[in-house]
Amino acid sequence: MLTTILVVSGCVFAWRALTRQRKPDSTTAPATRNQKSGDEGEALVQAELRSALQWLCGENFYLHPGALLLNHAPGTKFPTAELDHLAITPFGIFVIETKNWAGSILPGPDAQTVVRIGADGQRETRRSPLRQNRSKVGFLRGVLPGTWPVEGLGVFASDRCEISAALPANLIRRADLHQWLRARQARHDARGDLPVNVHHAWRAIQAVAVTGDAAIHAHRIRVMQSA
Repeated sequence: MLTTILVVSGCVFAWRALTRQRKPDSTTAPATRNQKSGDEGEALVQAELRSALQWLCGENFYLHPGALLLNHAPGTKFPTAELDHLAITPFGIFVIETKNWAGSILPGPDAQTVVRIGADGQRETRRSPLRQNRSKVGFLRGVLPGTWPVEGLGVFASDRCEISAALPANLIRRADLHQWLRARQARHDARGDLPVNVHHAWRAIQAVAVTGDAAIHAHRIRVMQSA
């Protein structure tokens, strides 16, 4: 009898060990298809930005290597905001939001939205990248000297994306980045504005920014959980 009990107990223990599933780590978010597409688009835009800035500025610029967070609302439920790209140049500071969308991009029903028409003809109303950037741009303008121009820009990364000429001029394709930035440099020079000190500007932004991978990961988890 004792032998039978031991055998049964051993079988139950083994079954539990085999079938027990590890609880998912609530702090680890699996990469979704959209996230992977977004990461690919950001990598393309980052490379295009670096090429354009080297062409225009030589080595006198700062392009942050990847995303960073702004501590724009400390003490609140969402204290940080994520920037896809930050570029600091002598002719301005640029906050860039990347979208890796294919299809045709048209103006939305209001200034806060755009319409994407896919290859299947389906229309989707989506939040404009400029709307997503607005509070981040406003925050940096509020904490940096007024002589340093801060501008938001939305870039569509996909080669399979066409944009309407009726969209705001700050919504562009990745292929347009070189000329868009060149025009901003020319405008700055024509006005006779003082150049931005790239080193000092980055030091000032660091005072209100977080760049660590762990903090960025925690921010993204909060955003996903609130969706």
